[in-house]
Amino acid sequence: MDYVLVGVIALIIGLAAGGAAGYFLRQRRFQEELGNLEAMRTRLLEEAEKQARDIVLNARDETLKNRQTVEAELEGRNQQLRREEDRLQKRREQLDERQERVDQREQQLNKRQSALDKRTNELQKVEEQRLEELQKIANLTVDEARGVLLEQVAQDTRQDMARVIREEEMRAREEADERARDIVTTAIQRLASEQVAELTTKTLEIPYDELKGRIIGRGGRNIRVFEQKAAVDVIVDDTPELITISSFNPIRREIAARAMHYLVADGRIHPARIEKVLEKATKEVDQVMREQAEKAVYDAEVPNLHPEIMKLLGKLYFRTSYGQNQLSHAVEVAKLSSLLAAEVGGNTEIARMGGLLHDIGKAVDFEVEGTHATIGAELAGRYGVPKAVINCIESHHHETEQQTLESVLVEAADAISGARPGARRESLEHYIKRIRGLEEIARSFNGVEESYAIQAGREIRIIVRPGEIDDLESLRLSREVARKIEETMEYPGQIKVTVIRETRSVEYAK
Repeated sequence: MDYVLVGVIALIIGLAAGGAAGYFLRQRRFQEELGNLEAMRTRLLEEAEKQARDIVLNARDETLKNRQTVEAELEGRNQQLRREEDRLQKRREQLDERQERVDQREQQLNKRQSALDKRTNELQKVEEQRLEELQKIANLTVDEARGVLLEQVAQDTRQDMARVIREEEMRAREEADERARDIVTTAIQRLASEQVAELTTKTLEIPYDELKGRIIGRGGRNIRVFEQKAAVDVIVDDTPELITISSFNPIRREIAARAMHYLVADGRIHPARIEKVLEKATKEVDQVMREQAEKAVYDAEVPNLHPEIMKLLGKLYFRTSYGQNQLSHAVEVAKLSSLLAAEVGGNTEIARMGGLLHDIGKAVDFEVEGTHATIGAELAGRYGVPKAVINCIESHHHETEQQTLESVLVEAADAISGARPGARRESLEHYIKRIRGLEEIARSFNGVEESYAIQAGREIRIIVRPGEIDDLESLRLSREVARKIEETMEYPGQIKVTVIRETRSVEYAK
């Protein structure tokens, strides 16, 4: 028991001694750490003070540098301002000197103006005195003298104008002829083609006259059915082995001719057979029109046309004018228009299409009222043809104003195609009527003594009375006659109008 107590006491004493030793050790360590923190605080303060001093010094140096820079800039600007002030001062001095010179010049001009006014007054007085003297000498007033002078000047001017106009027209014609001769000659040589005669009837040969009875039929039944279904007139007369089909519609006439040919060749002629053969002929003609339209479009190089336009072009294959096939004429005009457009810098595509379609109205002009130009323009507009091409169609006979260069070229190409040798022909009756019409138009103007149509109606010469028509009036008369011919007549090609004025002075020596 005592040993245990002694052990416990010893343990307590050991623990107390250990605790005191630990305390003293911790207190020592704390003091050491405290000393370290104090040293660190002192070091940090020193470093902060050193950095602050460095910052202040750097800021002072930067401020000094900026100040020096600003002072240098200010000094430069001050020098520039001083130079500008010097320049402005010199400019002001120059302006003052110039103003002085201007003032002096104005004073001199005022003196000269005064002298001129004085001189003008003196000259006016002298002029008035001379006028009075001239009036006394000439026994004419100022107005009368002015009238005489103006009349003389007008007469001289009129003669000079006529001379200048003649010279300019001759020069223009020579230049135009020289430039166009090659084009026209080449076109005629390249594009000339044979033409067929314009007819409203078609004659068919039959093997023997007995077939005429079959064509007529019992009681005229066959011929009535044929005429009714084909919408044509069939003429069966005493002419041996010939029958005639008549119609103003060329398509119907062609269908009827083909159908009659098949009926005559087959020999079986009755109403049912007639209807069947007419259907066959209609299909054949439609096929021919399609093929000819495609060929024309290919030859003219005008692609992508509306199908309805193609049908109308095909109808032109069976249409003639003055003996000229209209589809061939259209292709010819298209090529000519393109050639002319290329020469003068126009749009070749517009010219080519306008030339091909310029007579498209003739495909239906026997069915629709109106001129073929107006009808063609309406049809072209309906099927989406460009406006420039429509103007070419409707203006190629001057029914409307020509708005583009291509319209003029199409008109010229149309005239070339119609006027070239062998292109067109007309009946004797129509020819005589046209000749008389030309002469009557010329004689309808005042001052015309005689008129003669020559060169197969392609030129008209007008003889005028020299006492009533002077040179200037002759020029005006030729233009008016040409304009009236264009407005009132239809003719192929062009007509030359020549006005002849002759003055003869006759005296006799006695």
